[in-house]
Amino acid sequence: QVQLVESGGGSVQAGGSLRLSCAASGRTFSSNAMGWFRQAPGKEREFVAAIDWSGGYTNYADSVKGRFTISRDNAKNTVYLQMNSLKPEDTAVYYCAKGRSSYPSGNPSAYDYWGQGTQVTVSS
Repeated sequence: QVQLVESGGGSVQAGGSLRLSCAASGRTFSSNAMGWFRQAPGKEREFVAAIDWSGGYTNYADSVKGRFTISRDNAKNTVYLQMNSLKPEDTAVYYCAKGRSSYPSGNPSAYDYWGQGTQVTVSS
């Protein structure tokens, strides 16, 4: 079994920064891609960022390119999402997910385990 637990969410003013963490447990964490998705009120869940098994390849949604950075520390079984220059449109519940493979897909169907989510609220 794989368990993912997000943390680091909270409230911040526009232009501020937050760093989300996702602590993972399980047998296959280090060999699988990890991703971040988010869901805002009244909207579908959308892709944010993903990182391959080695941390050498990343994939970002156009809406967050240049502002967000995904990284991972396999020794700590943790994936991070550094969020800078936050905008009110970034307000959402952010979910960590484990990929079925090592590739950083933006398709949610490529992920088979999901965390419970952490709330990020950006005030104007």
